[in-house]
Amino acid sequence: MLNDPATMRAFAHPVRLALHELLMRAGATTAADAAREVGISQALASYHLRQLARYGFVEQAEARDERERPWKATSLTQEWPDAGTDHETSAARGLLEQVMAERAMGRLAEWHERRADEPDAWRNAGGIGNSYLYVTPDELNALDEAVRHLLEPLMARIADPSERPEGARPVVLTTLTIPLPATESGD
Repeated sequence: MLNDPATMRAFAHPVRLALHELLMRAGATTAADAAREVGISQALASYHLRQLARYGFVEQAEARDERERPWKATSLTQEWPDAGTDHETSAARGLLEQVMAERAMGRLAEWHERRADEPDAWRNAGGIGNSYLYVTPDELNALDEAVRHLLEPLMARIADPSERPEGARPVVLTTLTIPLPATESGD
């Protein structure tokens, strides 16, 4: 659980988020391979991977030979609770959420650009939607936990590619849970 402002700010870096996502998608990856995939220099990839390791997001993976030094993600999910009255932590959380939301919107725009070229099954599977709910904080937390439970077997496929069914491909699921202000009528 991310609850340290420095850790949240470190993770909010766009290159670090891209590298972390790559490790979650591809599994153990060297800095050289990660650099090619993300479109940065190997030195820059190495630096940001070391920073991610410093904050516990990645670690060295088992190497196939003595020359390679692959990295792997330490967790497939991240959570950052609101620390309440701590302004620095709230500001860091806001920064991280803003960067992640911007990445999600960028992905949505990119999806719209290529959607017409996708097979029907994928074209109809992706997208965005809204659901309006009336819930208590406890019910919202329970909903979040239930969704996490549903995702666990699908996320296990990241670490074990043999579990992926034919035709499976990576998908990013971004959830936004936003309590709305009450209307003038109290709803």
